[in-house]
Amino acid sequence: MIDSFLAQTASWIWGPWLIALLFGTHLFLTWKTGFVQRHLGLALRLSVTKEPGAPGDISQFGSLMTALAATIGTGNIYGVAGAVLLGGPGAVLWMWLTGVFGIATKYSEALLAVKYRTINSRGEMSGGPMIVLERALNARWAGILFAIFTSVAAFGIGNMAQSNAIVEMVVVKKAVLGIQASDASIHGWLGLAMAGLTAAVILGGIRSISRFCSFLVPFMAFFYVGGCIVILLYSWDKIPGTISLIVSSAFTGQAALGGFVGAGIAEAVRYGIARGLFSNESGLGSAPIAAAAARTSDPVRQALVSGTGTFWDTVVVCALTGLVIVSSGDWTTPDINKAKLCDLAFHHLGTFGDMILIGGLLTFVFSTILGWGYYGEKSVEYLLGVRAVLPYRLLWVIAVFMGAIWKSDAVWNFCDIMNGLMALPNLAALLLLSGVIAAETRRYFSQHP
Repeated sequence: MIDSFLAQTASWIWGPWLIALLFGTHLFLTWKTGFVQRHLGLALRLSVTKEPGAPGDISQFGSLMTALAATIGTGNIYGVAGAVLLGGPGAVLWMWLTGVFGIATKYSEALLAVKYRTINSRGEMSGGPMIVLERALNARWAGILFAIFTSVAAFGIGNMAQSNAIVEMVVVKKAVLGIQASDASIHGWLGLAMAGLTAAVILGGIRSISRFCSFLVPFMAFFYVGGCIVILLYSWDKIPGTISLIVSSAFTGQAALGGFVGAGIAEAVRYGIARGLFSNESGLGSAPIAAAAARTSDPVRQALVSGTGTFWDTVVVCALTGLVIVSSGDWTTPDINKAKLCDLAFHHLGTFGDMILIGGLLTFVFSTILGWGYYGEKSVEYLLGVRAVLPYRLLWVIAVFMGAIWKSDAVWNFCDIMNGLMALPNLAALLLLSGVIAAETRRYFSQHP
């Protein structure tokens, strides 16, 4: 009874109304910022440029890597496969478009987070939608709601669901990996290993997380993106037809083909946009928490850097995954699920393809645990003060192990609900403060033409 109620509620929360609100906000802020996406080249340069002496806890690059660590996860692989199965190849284009327009929303979130950030009792930066709601809109109650939703959702989307996904993937692929242990042993020992590594990183706070993510994220992105490019080059003759199919299906739908039951344009739009939004998290309010810790002298400067996170996550990583999956043709296989579809699509290059998929999932999932650990920590700090940070970190480590050995659909559905509800106070702040965002943007580019 409870499981069914939570599943239905999660489905309603993540229904067409929230998708329309999020994507509509992307379009509105793109217009309000004067199509800030046109400054992508500048943003990419700033992301690797240090600003010595600027206030903050970590570098702009470290802040971006922490946010990307949380953002790039299973949605970039399994989420893309699910969108293709439900919406057809055209879903890939709509997913890509959420990334293009979502850059403006990620930019706007970060701008507000840096502009209104504060310093806590330990001398560290604290920021994000909860601080913005309190300081800019005098709505502490809304900030409290956002912090509650975030701290709860973190344990699902950013912790237990991720550690469980790693273990389940290793169990399925243990023959490929040469593992002969029982499934129960894999759950237990891998859970302990992940919990131990998580503790080693997050107990050191944001500086430790930033240092680790600054190494891990570029490595995993290069490894996965490079692997996808190799796979596509192996069947380069299929690429023009694949792109043509994606574009045409996005505006006409896809007729039944093989085991694929067919999908209209509405399904392509719905599932493409939904998975894109869920993957890049633009509008949810999570990434600006990391942006607020950046060493920067100007909120627009860091906002530009943060906007590149959506570019890398969706415009690059999700797009490459989509090309690999659609070009494989395996999405037409009867009675196939998203995990099996990914297995088949990457296995066309044999063991090499298997290693790209396994390596991508392992690194994507673990990085998400680290990034979301910081988001949850700052939310709990907002609610209970800095004294609650250490107990929270210890609880986070325990939850990583619990997620590896136990799974409950009720827990995941409840956390999906909290994840969706995060967006509401954050979107309200973005829309109500859109004038501030526009004014700050004009100021910066008038000074830096």
